[in-house]
Order: sequence, then C-alpha cells, then structure tokens
Amino acid sequence: MQDIAGALPGYESFDRSAWAALRSNTPLTLSEAELAGLRGLQDPIGLADVSEVYLPLSRLLNLHVGAARGLSRVRDAFLGRPAGRAPYVVALVGSVAAGKSTFARVLRALLARWPDHPRVDLVTTDGFLHPTAVLKARGLMTRKGFPESYDTAAMIRFLAAVKAGAEEVAAPVYSHLSYDIVPGEFQMVRRPDILILEGLNLLQVDGNAPAVVSDFCDIALYLDADEADVARWYVDRFLLLQKTAFRNPASYFHHYADLPHDEAVEVARGIWSGINRVNLHENILPTRMRADVILHKDATHAIDRVLLKSI
Repeated sequence: MQDIAGALPGYESFDRSAWAALRSNTPLTLSEAELAGLRGLQDPIGLADVSEVYLPLSRLLNLHVGAARGLSRVRDAFLGRPAGRAPYVVALVGSVAAGKSTFARVLRALLARWPDHPRVDLVTTDGFLHPTAVLKARGLMTRKGFPESYDTAAMIRFLAAVKAGAEEVAAPVYSHLSYDIVPGEFQMVRRPDILILEGLNLLQVDGNAPAVVSDFCDIALYLDADEADVARWYVDRFLLLQKTAFRNPASYFHHYADLPHDEAVEVARGIWSGINRVNLHENILPTRMRADVILHKDATHAIDRVLLKSI
C-alpha cells in the first residue's frame, strides 16, 4: 500500500504546520494537569500536540456535528415531526499499539469543552469481543482482535440503538487485567451528543451482511504509523507492562512477569509478528482509505501529517 508520507488519491494532505493553521481561533481548553491524566503509558503528548493537531480536528468535528444536525432538522421537517438530535458517532481506527486509547481520551476531553456538544462518551470495541470461554471453544484465542473474535451483531445492535436515540444503551465492559469480558458489568450510554467508538475493525465491509458497523458511524478517523514504529512501540509497551500490570497475580499475562529481558523481547516480537502484524495487514490497513481523516504519526508518536478525504 502507498506510503502515507506521500499523497493518497482522494485525499488532501497537510503537513503539521498547515494543519495547525486550521485551528483558527479555537481556544485551548485543556490544562497540562488535565492532559497528564489522559496520557497513556508511552504516548508523550504535550500541549503543543493538542494545539497543533487536536484542536483543528475538534474544530472540524464541531462543524461536522453542526452540519449533521442541520440535515437531521431538514429530514424531520420533511416528515412533519419534531426535530430530533441523534448522537454523532466518530469511529477511531488503527493498529494495536498505535496510541488509539490516548488519542480517544484527549479528543473526548476537547470535544466535551464545546458548548454545543458537551456530552461525549467513549466506548471501546474490546467490550464486544467474545468471552474467553467462547474464543477457546472456537479455537480463536490466537485470533483475538481479528474480525471473527467480535460479536459484531451485538455491536451493530448497540450502535443502532444509540443512533435511534434510545434513552440508555448498555455496552459490555472488557478487563485488560483478566483479558476477558467482565460478567454483569456494563457501560451505560445515555444519549450523548457525540459517541467516540475506538477499535481495530470498524471499517470492514462484508458484502453478504445486511449492515456493517461503519453504517452507523458519521465520520471515521484512522490513526496511522509506519509498521516498524508500531512494532517497536508494541515491544516497548510489553516490556513496560511486564514491570507493572503483569506483576499482578490476577493478570492473564502474569506468567510473563519474570521473564529475562531478552526472552521478553522475543515473546513480544513473536506476538506482534504472529498475531498483530497479521491482523494489521489482513484486516486493518486495507480499510485505511475508507477513513475520512488519516492522522500519521512519526517515530516519536507525534502526528506529522494529516490527510483529509476530498471526495
């Protein structure tokens, strides 16, 4: 696939400075202390990143939300019914270890500071993975994160209810500690202005399915990076978790906690190449050009280029 450093057909490409200029007069509403609470384990995002990358994006999304509401009012007027306000759904897609979780948290915080859409929810698709017992029974534990490991029908039912304006919709909760769905625990989504849906496989197209997940998403963002960088970030994250979360006896990966450094590196590289790299090439990367906005990270995790779909 064509390198993101160059132009992609159907996209307008912006380097960081050109993208930053599109912030216009959008105010910086996030403090350093608040940003510190949103950072991930490895992502060194600073206020400069917020100002130059996230604020222009939040402005774009704010304009999109306004336009979607205007179109909804036109449809309601045509049908002769009171104006409604369906939640605006943002899909955030990218590889394992690309930094989606941090990106989603920061974007959520900024979007919630706009007065015309203060209620912003964030749901990860991890909650729609099949439980470990089901994956084991189907021989899919080494395919976790691949499309077949998700209860896609449940995800579509969830999104359909959210878009229909249901008062309360439950999303299952996933534990990275137990590496499984948490029985009986749910995240309640109550008619937000914006819903950010973060995951690996949101843009797949199945020609035999009556509906796909992206049918219920208003805009799709793809967080991109060179494969060598993502592979390195994955190994670095594994080594950091080995010293932290894996130390917990309740962790599914506790058996990796005491591996010597070199062995831990080899294990991490093996998981990346045998599972996550395969998923990236088979399922995630092929959907990149279905995204409306592609944000490319350099080797330091900084976003250096943004591509905006022009068709």
